[in-house]
Amino acid sequence: MSTIGFIGLGIMGAPMAGHLVAAGHHVTGYDVSSAAVGKLAAEGGQGAANVAEAVRDAEIVITMLPADPQVEEVFFGEDGVLATAKPGTLYIDFSTITPGTSARVAEAGRERGLRVLDAPVSGGQKGAEDAILSIMVGGAEEDFAAAAPIFEAVGRTYRLVGPNGAGQVVKAANQLVVGGTYALVAEAIVLMEASGVDAAAGLDVLAGGLAGSRILELKRDSMLAREFTPGFRIDLHHKDMGIVVSAARDAEVALPLGAQVAQLVAAARAQGHGSLDHSALLKVVEALSGRNA
Repeated sequence: MSTIGFIGLGIMGAPMAGHLVAAGHHVTGYDVSSAAVGKLAAEGGQGAANVAEAVRDAEIVITMLPADPQVEEVFFGEDGVLATAKPGTLYIDFSTITPGTSARVAEAGRERGLRVLDAPVSGGQKGAEDAILSIMVGGAEEDFAAAAPIFEAVGRTYRLVGPNGAGQVVKAANQLVVGGTYALVAEAIVLMEASGVDAAAGLDVLAGGLAGSRILELKRDSMLAREFTPGFRIDLHHKDMGIVVSAARDAEVALPLGAQVAQLVAAARAQGHGSLDHSALLKVVEALSGRNA
């Protein structure tokens, strides 16, 4: 069992840290929310007053943070991971950030003797709570092997997909597919309802055929009910679609459907739906058809 410093105890990070505690690891956690730190302590972990306290004695340091600025602050900041972690520490970043930032973090970490993996996840809040996340990992083979017990505690599928930064490219591809699927499911709902069809029955049929997806499996009932309690917020998917567009530009490839999905997500945010679940793309599609509730 490992001594772990876990930074970022939000919707995703809190259950992940809890699973690591349950697996027998010694987890010291820090978050800007003192309530989140207290919750981890109540589950058998240990709370820290700052990043340095969480990191100082850790064999493994984990971050699960919203975006590039938070990762850069925690990693490069005064008394951050880079300044505090001991040489040989394994640093796993579960955050979804740009491939360039992940590569820069890894290079700086290596210069200080740290082993670095970018390991963004897919599965949302429920996947984190059920410990069935899909984890796409960038880094060295030996570091990936060393991290296997961590991945096993929080996920179901984990693969090394390339060098540092590669995990973030695969996560961008994941968010492209997820966003596009939500948009198409939303269009299917609007089409069926406007045509007088039983949309619930229709989605049941779609879910059992070639159009079936994890999104249809988990979200069709809540979308039909217009229940958009966030498992993954529009605001975060908007950030992720920015990563998709930037990665496409860097790779010099055209993603015409991806660009449309990015605009739909941006529209959802502009319409004030940023705090809702990304399935709230349905509200944008409805608005385009003049079928607002």
